[in-house]
Amino acid sequence: MTDAMNDPAPNDSASNHPTSDDASLADRPAAGPFVLRDYALVADGERGALIDPRGQIAWLCAPAWHSGAVFSGLLGGPGGYQVCPADPWNVWGGYYEDGTLIRVSRWVTADGIVSCREALATPAGTGRAVLLRQVRAERGEAVVDVDLDVRADFGRHAMTDLRAQPDGVWRAHTGPLHVRFTGAERARPGADGGLRTRIRLPEGGTHDLVLEIADEPQDGPLDPRRLWDDTERWWRSAVPDCADTAAPRDTRMAYAVLNGLTSSAGGMVAAATTSLPERADTGRDYDYRYAWVRDQCYAGVAVAAHGPHRLLERAVRFVADRLLEDGAQLRPAYTVYGEPLPPERSLPLVGYPGGHDRTGNHAGGQFQLDVFGEALQLFAAAARHDLLDGRAAKAAVVAADAVAERWAEPDAGLWELDTRWWTHSRLCCVVGLRELVEATRGSRSPEWSRLSAEWSRLADRLLDATRARCLHPDGHWQRAEDDPGPEGALLLPLARGAVPQDDDSLALTREQVARQLSDDGYVYRFRHDDGPLGDAEGAFLLCGFTMALAAHAQGRDLEAMRWFERTRAACGSPGLFAEEYDVAQRQLRGNLPQGFVHALLLECSARFGATGD
Repeated sequence: MTDAMNDPAPNDSASNHPTSDDASLADRPAAGPFVLRDYALVADGERGALIDPRGQIAWLCAPAWHSGAVFSGLLGGPGGYQVCPADPWNVWGGYYEDGTLIRVSRWVTADGIVSCREALATPAGTGRAVLLRQVRAERGEAVVDVDLDVRADFGRHAMTDLRAQPDGVWRAHTGPLHVRFTGAERARPGADGGLRTRIRLPEGGTHDLVLEIADEPQDGPLDPRRLWDDTERWWRSAVPDCADTAAPRDTRMAYAVLNGLTSSAGGMVAAATTSLPERADTGRDYDYRYAWVRDQCYAGVAVAAHGPHRLLERAVRFVADRLLEDGAQLRPAYTVYGEPLPPERSLPLVGYPGGHDRTGNHAGGQFQLDVFGEALQLFAAAARHDLLDGRAAKAAVVAADAVAERWAEPDAGLWELDTRWWTHSRLCCVVGLRELVEATRGSRSPEWSRLSAEWSRLADRLLDATRARCLHPDGHWQRAEDDPGPEGALLLPLARGAVPQDDDSLALTREQVARQLSDDGYVYRFRHDDGPLGDAEGAFLLCGFTMALAAHAQGRDLEAMRWFERTRAACGSPGLFAEEYDVAQRQLRGNLPQGFVHALLLECSARFGATGD
């Protein structure tokens, strides 16, 4: 800290412009949320926080991803943690430090430039979140207001037992959680139980704030310099250089996001948020703070396309553990710790505009056949890097046996819709069986050789049956046995070898998707009705990247790069991707950030860069 002044009285004027009033966060009328493209993320693998342009932590669930939110302003909940210039006449911007989720928010005011460096400290513990914020006066004097009001369980619990220690550390409780806060020695408690202070810095000065939220009382030091050093070191070890990829900086960002979403227990959440609408007032808003097996496999396969990495090892461990525990009854999604998902329930919050407020997810009880095929593809990718250990090999056998047992059953499919005979599910299993056979071809085990022969025959039988039931008379693959429409998801198993690259069905299916499911260079999942594509939902960014992979598989490299570049441009200014993109309004839709979109960006960049395209 350099010459900072902690001022308990925020009414004095820092310039000729008006400053913030003296109301605490809970006492003020709730400010409206921002469009999704404006939010930045800091994450440590165990939880993630969204930061808005006002310097507000708009969302943070603690101590775990699926815990109740301690800052729930994104959904209209009370409380929050804001660090921003006292002068409201400012313009916000910011950036990530390359290859990290260390965020620098930046405001240009009438009199200077103020920044706030922000991160969740790493390496992280499962029961303890540490949020680092470092204010800096980049040009001119900085006058910054700080508001802290931690409210556990989606705002149900205000801070209690708030007290300042002799060393200047504030302590409090919020529900079952323990709070410590440093850097605000002269803060003033508000009537609602929150804290407020004002910080003054001369030009070039810095000031550190450290917030700890834990499920057990903590007594160790909260040394900001050591915490920052450890965090910087962790990110340097977590993200490779990526100079050999088609888009090195974006690929490093994808690695950072995937690391930030992946727990030390191995599970990777689909997204950091819940209840952000895909389309206003349609009811399609879900809780994605859980680990989908499919998404985990996408991430592992994408990383494997670039090289071995701890994300691949964690994905293999998590998926193997779930298969060995649940076998053919594998659930599509779990908590990051491998537990069943809670049922859906509503929250007493306003909700993001156009959405509902809900937690839990019904997908945890579905049968989705394709997850077994995706798991086999993940294990094959691990085998190619000599990472298929004995436990994962046993899990691969379990997955293959599950395909043999259940491939003829109707399933909910990757979009979690009606139970039907979905084409995508079967083609994914064909790919998984064949890739595992190919990746383990050198095994000297007679038993493994016998199993490989069985899996090859099963893949052929499954493909023949699917071709008989789901290949359209015109030669392209259709969505399901009873649905002749095109389907963007089919491009991924086709790109990965469900059929030979010169098979007419690959080219014809891609042509159908490009003609019927794309608009202005963006790709949609499927048609909901006969109206314009964008009326029902946004373009699905996963499908844009799979279109690029399918074009690449056909040897159409220039076209593949066009799809890739168009899709990777559909992010917010922080560089984060949501699930969908509203083409007409150029807005992000759905939960944020969506892990599988970042995974497919990484895979495309790795595969295209490796061939010099």
